[in-house]
Amino acid sequence: MNPSIHLQAAYIEARTRLSKVTDAITETDLTKKLGSAPNSIGFLLQHIAEVELLFCKNVFGHAEVKVVAHTVIDQKDMGVWTDLAAIQSLLVESGNTISAVLAAVPEADWQSQITTKEFGTKTKAEAFGRIISHTAYHAGQVAMIQKYGI
Repeated sequence: MNPSIHLQAAYIEARTRLSKVTDAITETDLTKKLGSAPNSIGFLLQHIAEVELLFCKNVFGHAEVKVVAHTVIDQKDMGVWTDLAAIQSLLVESGNTISAVLAAVPEADWQSQITTKEFGTKTKAEAFGRIISHTAYHAGQVAMIQKYGI
């Protein structure tokens, strides 16, 4: 059996960490930060979506995925991620895209290697672990900022 189905299910389950947080986000939450931390909730949510789309494009070679990763390019929060509907829409798009891409990965591709400047050389299966942990890591940050930030 192709592991893609199992990995797709793992991704969907792992991403519930994010969806539970975003279900409770309000527009005023988007500008919240935690103490002197540099990133707002809006920036982090935008970043998650952009990186998931980049992952589909660069790791799995889906050139049709269109993304301009402003958060990666800017490398800091510029205070512009304040449109909740737009951010939520991009998160839905990135989640749907990555889920579809995962379902289509042939079994043999999981052990092929990919090299990126962000995480070096890894198999696609290892790189997949990276995107799951990336999304969950930032979802945790968002939850903490939402609860304690101002």
